[in-house]
Amino acid sequence: MRSRSPSLTSSSSDSSSDDEAPRQTRFPYVPPPQFGDKVAKIVTDAKRKHRTDIKPHAWDREGFAGSDVCELPLDETNAIKREHARDLTVARFIQEYEKPFVPLIIEGIPETEGWGAVENWTLKKLRKNCKRAMLKCGEDDDGKSIRMKFKYFYKYLKLQTDDSPLYIFDSSFDDREDTKPLLADYAVPRYFPEDLFSLVGEDRRPPYRWFLVGPKRSGTCVHLDPLGTSAWNTLLVGRKRWVLFPPHVSKEIVKGKSHIKKGEDDEAVNYFMDILPRIKKAHSPEELQCIELMQYPGDTIFVPGGWWHAVFNVEDTVAVTQNYCSSQNFERVWRKTRTGRKRMAVKWFQKLQKHHPQLATLAVKLNREDGFVMRHKDGSAFEPEVLDEAEDQDHHTASDRESTTSSAESSMKKKKKKKKEEDENAKKRKRARME
Repeated sequence: MRSRSPSLTSSSSDSSSDDEAPRQTRFPYVPPPQFGDKVAKIVTDAKRKHRTDIKPHAWDREGFAGSDVCELPLDETNAIKREHARDLTVARFIQEYEKPFVPLIIEGIPETEGWGAVENWTLKKLRKNCKRAMLKCGEDDDGKSIRMKFKYFYKYLKLQTDDSPLYIFDSSFDDREDTKPLLADYAVPRYFPEDLFSLVGEDRRPPYRWFLVGPKRSGTCVHLDPLGTSAWNTLLVGRKRWVLFPPHVSKEIVKGKSHIKKGEDDEAVNYFMDILPRIKKAHSPEELQCIELMQYPGDTIFVPGGWWHAVFNVEDTVAVTQNYCSSQNFERVWRKTRTGRKRMAVKWFQKLQKHHPQLATLAVKLNREDGFVMRHKDGSAFEPEVLDEAEDQDHHTASDRESTTSSAESSMKKKKKKKKEEDENAKKRKRARME
């Protein structure tokens, strides 16, 4: 769920060059902000590392800050279902939404479940409480995290005019002392109690939860969540625009690469402004079956595994999101994990055998159906053995018989021992009387 970003000027910003791409003129011009020297240097360095294909001062080259991209009308032909947390039971959520892989907005979770984040995650409160926290706002070309103190990011967020700004997307906030208190401000909603990847431990499992602070016009391009997992995303501040496509729609269609014109970028802002309308023009509503929606503060969106989605922050936003595997999406996740995280899959299977034997049995069944062979770290075949139902029943019956026989034998031994002790005591009493 990485966000790349294509501006910034100050007394220390890069000077323009002859090979700079010409500024787009289809939107009214918005002058870039004037940061102080220190903030300007920090932001410029972050931009230079995050995108080597564009100069830091050219992040506003398409002029989206002067456009109406954040106010584009929603096409609600296929409206997402909305339920309030006070009316939706866990059982009904599983039956009507999680099992059939149907997206949903659940309203009111932070309020009904008493999240401290409602009060503590305003931008001003975060600036006060997390000002020195080094949070991830990008990645370099080698995948290394780019971090910035929140107090500097806050100033950037408030003043930036970038087409696609830097975006805090931090998965390690729970590991650091200055941000660990954020964990106490929310809890996994009651609708998502299962977290099967937790069986392999925090160090081995893939990243799965993120703290998000998205400036206006930032976002994530259309993608699938990793390893077939499902996700929930709760918004505390601002508004997010989403588009979702069901699993049967092809990657070629949803990515829309053929609709990107020469010189255009492929950020979330470009996707929602230009590429998505072109995709919808080229394909029928029946073919796409896409869902467009606006997420508001207090809304939690459930995104089933396999659903394509893109997200665009139409205002400055604060949110938290987690990916998870449960019994309901296990088949999809297992098939993705055994190839995408081969070593972890072996460890995971061993844990499933102990804690969820029925899912371990299902994993073996899926492997056999697909002709898939798992392997150890050294490349040797890992051949998991799980009893099928008939064998399992015979095993339990035999175990029960053995247990019954063992209990009977134990009882008989106790009786013999007791009788022997009674006989010895009787002899002792008889000898005592004779004496």
